[in-house]
Amino acid sequence: MELSSILKPEAIKVLAGISSKKRLFQNIGELAESAYGIKASLTLDALIERENLGPTGVGKGVALPHARLADLSEVIGIFVLLEKPIEFGAVDRQPVDIAFALFAPKDAGVDHLKALALVSRTLRDSEFCTKLRANFDSTTLYALLTEGRPEQVN
Repeated sequence: MELSSILKPEAIKVLAGISSKKRLFQNIGELAESAYGIKASLTLDALIERENLGPTGVGKGVALPHARLADLSEVIGIFVLLEKPIEFGAVDRQPVDIAFALFAPKDAGVDHLKALALVSRTLRDSEFCTKLRANFDSTTLYALLTEGRPEQVN
């Protein structure tokens, strides 16, 4: 599995003026609707429901919000870079400025876990995250995320 198999170029956005986790989730929902045709309210509700189980901020400014949706046929991703970090309730209590949201079918099984592991491993690389943070162009971000990344899960 590669990031290019779960992430479309249109599913990447740099956001300014986001001041809360809920607003971030709303923007992710809007992006899911425009890029994948999934109703924004469904993704918002699913992300909030999952977040209520425990925060998905994994540390070092990175969040991996994820949820399962009934109408999906494959795992999809959305990448958001925030111009200004927000409070997220992350495990290290640091604000978040990188969010990679994953949505999987209700019965995705191992594919959902493989995608989550791939994204987690990719964004655990602090040098790579520094490169992402230095770029506010979605085309460049897509290229960085999908090209030349050796961390792939089969």
